[in-house]
Amino acid sequence: MRFRKRREAFRAILEGDRCVHPASVFDPVSARIAEDLGFETGMFAGSVAALTVLGAPDHIVITLSEFTEQCRRICRAGELPLMVDADHGYGNALNVMRSVEELEMSGICGMSIEDTALPMEFGQPRDTSFTSIEEGVGKMNAALAARSDTGLAIAGRTGAMWKSSIDDAVRRITAYEKCGVDAIFLVGVKTKEQLEAAASAVRLPLIIGGAGPDIMDLDYLSAQRVRLCLQGHQPVAAAYQAVYATMKALRAGVKPADLPGLPAPGLTGAVKRNSDYDGWIDRFLGGK
Repeated sequence: MRFRKRREAFRAILEGDRCVHPASVFDPVSARIAEDLGFETGMFAGSVAALTVLGAPDHIVITLSEFTEQCRRICRAGELPLMVDADHGYGNALNVMRSVEELEMSGICGMSIEDTALPMEFGQPRDTSFTSIEEGVGKMNAALAARSDTGLAIAGRTGAMWKSSIDDAVRRITAYEKCGVDAIFLVGVKTKEQLEAAASAVRLPLIIGGAGPDIMDLDYLSAQRVRLCLQGHQPVAAAYQAVYATMKALRAGVKPADLPGLPAPGLTGAVKRNSDYDGWIDRFLGGK
């Protein structure tokens, strides 16, 4: 199977003894840069997908097909193992099954399904609430049932540690562990008390996002069985800042040759994989 090697590499991270920071990627070029720089894995977040595909905030207006197609583009561009945030699975447990089927074929190595009540409910659009644990369990079971390649890792995700309570979060993650998910994804863990409560409650590898500064130490995180720790999504923000600054300078009359911050030709050629295409031209199109 084409994706077996990268899925095995991703599984090795989850089953290893060290925490790593995944690269936040958003398109084929950013994934290639991460791979060239030696990142062990990439992360494609739902909020980043909404921004790059739609130019929209993270309000679950992106569709499964739009999200899947961007995952497919990223995965075909290289061999970087990709973890993705599949939000709530785009609906109920049956929609979760469809999400797993589509995303598995796109080439991803891991995906999370969360128990946040999405999309926003009428009358309380800015409140974060959660499904019942029973509904969350149904989604996790559906995700596992829909998976045809057990090399694809499925993580049960919750933000309850941040928005509810430690006790509620522990109840949720222990229920998801019993379903047979491969990892637990915790959003908004700010303190050692919160993280250690989660690490004591389950035996699965942990993935954390939105972590507080007091726990951002790789040795400590590794000891608590955290295997992926997101650092945020600065690359896409930096990319848009660079586009804005460049267009603003051009609009103001700066000559293209005088623009600051442009990449060296070697970098552009590398991310486009010029050498690969040159070889294919010679081999298949009689380039020599």
